[in-house]
Amino acid sequence: MVEFPDERQLVLGARSQLEQWTRSARMEAYAELFEGDDPILSPEEMQLLDALDSELERQGGEGVWGTDQYGIHTAGASSSDTSLGVVCVYHPQITKDSVLRGGDDLDDETEERLNAALWQYSERVATLIEAELDEFVRQAGG
Repeated sequence: MVEFPDERQLVLGARSQLEQWTRSARMEAYAELFEGDDPILSPEEMQLLDALDSELERQGGEGVWGTDQYGIHTAGASSSDTSLGVVCVYHPQITKDSVLRGGDDLDDETEERLNAALWQYSERVATLIEAELDEFVRQAGG
């Protein structure tokens, strides 16, 4: 009879927690990066990002926030040396065909700053999720 490695069970268990971990990580990353005394975007840039988010939602999409996606990966290690991690598989990005790009609201430099902020946000969320994953693995004895 074939025995599946413990890593498989860890991955399945972690995937069942991923949505919850993602929700809390998004809130924490947003607060860290966009609120408080030293946000990474100016109030005007946040207004543009929020306007883009609202317009995309009105068009039936998901907007900017919440479109980032994460996955759990294995490093291919043996079950005795479990190595799980988190990767952002989709970073939200403003492109030339985004709703704000048609007008004068968004120039190339601002677009780049917003995209860099969205990238930094997604990477921070992935780091926070990975901390939850590490704790999950530790508690599982992996």
